[in-house]
Amino acid sequence: MPGSARPRAALSSHQRQRLEASRRTLAAARVTDLASLNEAALITLVERLRAHLDDAVHLIDETTYMC
Repeated sequence: MPGSARPRAALSSHQRQRLEASRRTLAAARVTDLASLNEAALITLVERLRAHLDDAVHLIDETTYMC
């Protein structure tokens, strides 16, 4: 039903920490001036984002199968 609230899975303390770390990394990446970064810094940024995206997918899997 549109507009209805979906139930949320309860996250463990460790899962909440992982989610918060991903949020902080994404927030930092959003404010970074990509044009000012050298090649190595860009690669590092992309790799950090990829790692957090991978962890977010795993977190979704964990919480989906907990229900």
